Amino acid sequence: MRPHPAPGAGAAPPGWQTGAVSSENVIETDERDAAPQFVLPLVVRIEKAAPPDRTDALETAARAVLVMLSDDRSTGDGAWARAVRDWEDARIRKVVRRARGAEWRRAERLPGITVTGAGAEVRVFPPVPLDGWPKDLARLQVSGTELADPSGPPPPAPGGAVLWLNPGLRMSTGKEMAQVGHGAQLLWWAMDDAARSSWREAGFPLAVRTAEPARWAGLTASGRPVVRDAGFTEIAPGSATVVSDFSPAA
Repeated sequence: MRPHPAPGAGAAPPGWQTGAVSSENVIETDERDAAPQFVLPLVVRIEKAAPPDRTDALETAARAVLVMLSDDRSTGDGAWARAVRDWEDARIRKVVRRARGAEWRRAERLPGITVTGAGAEVRVFPPVPLDGWPKDLARLQVSGTELADPSGPPPPAPGGAVLWLNPGLRMSTGKEMAQVGHGAQLLWWAMDDAARSSWREAGFPLAVRTAEPARWAGLTASGRPVVRDAGFTEIAPGSATVVSDFSPAA
């Protein structure tokens, strides 16, 4: 079961399904709370001598979620399909951990998919029970993941997806990676089949940027997918963290 559209959502942009998902709805109590809870693990490689840039890591994490959702093993009768369905039927949880050296090599030996960016590497794994992480992932650090951008990212290229971060919130990079992963997933659900196929074939081009403060209220009220956090870590429950936008090229 997937989140329902938020009341009052605006008209869907071209390529989006009517009634597209427009809220994560993670703070509401419903039948999903009674289901077994699963989590989607992501691990970012952060070597001491050469950490990735923040924006590169964020964009790579978002693409990793999309690669997992669209992989043949995650759909139909695929090897990971049952785990993905169980995860989607409960709360859509994602947790980002970090690894380097031998930790990263051990993580690579577990079933999953490594997605690379300009310099970032993120490995995504099929969902696991909330209290059933593989040992080699459970030992990895989850808190305090902080990355920086040596220079500000350029404006997003036209004709693609943009995941807009809330300019008024302070989150760790690890938390931001999970949030943009949520945003990418909501955008994937909101698209029709043709838009999904086109986006996938293009390699899921997307950008992650922090919205201008003056634009944020308009973005959240636009009918586009909005991630609202449950408030388990770092920020208040119900906080709008990401708005997902997609403007196909003409």
